[in-house]
Amino acid sequence: TNNIHTTGSWIIETEPNFVPPVDLVDFIKNGEMPIYIGFGSMKDFDGFNKTLVMIIDALTLTKQRAVVGLGWTTNNYKEKLPDNIFLVDSVPHTWLFPKMKIVVHHGGAGTTATGLRAGKPTVIIPHNADQPAWGQRVFELGVGSKPIKKSKLTAEKLANAIRYSLTPNIINNAERLGQQLRQENGVQKATQIIENFISKKNGSC
Repeated sequence: TNNIHTTGSWIIETEPNFVPPVDLVDFIKNGEMPIYIGFGSMKDFDGFNKTLVMIIDALTLTKQRAVVGLGWTTNNYKEKLPDNIFLVDSVPHTWLFPKMKIVVHHGGAGTTATGLRAGKPTVIIPHNADQPAWGQRVFELGVGSKPIKKSKLTAEKLANAIRYSLTPNIINNAERLGQQLRQENGVQKATQIIENFISKKNGSC
């Protein structure tokens, strides 16, 4: 019908006055490009310690560095973190994701769009709602691994998903999709649709 439109994602760009933490910038620069792992607003009711241990083990298996986003989860991990992990509470994804090798997250629509727009291979760990659908779509597009339900996540499964997403074919597919998505301007298109509708409405009065 003529009243349904696809605009592309509405991306909130990083605030021009945003100043990233110096220690985060240093971590990113001082070593191999890291990956991002974070589950946003999905609180870890099983205990973040268990999840963080899985992440640490997966990074050991894959020999990767990672920026781990806490999101809405409280850090109650008491052990000393390995040098290949940097914990952050909240950093704009539009600033962070282009600096990452791949992104691992819960599969929220906004986070998925931001990661793909950055041209990064994606591993989705769905928790609920529409997240499994986004995870499946990422896999179908060839820009990331099969989704892994959070309840089924293990260090070995996460490590395998990371390895798969770092294969040249997946990296190239993600880069091409990112270039395509960056040509879209969802907000501008939506604004134009609304203005056209108002203009036609006023013209019919």
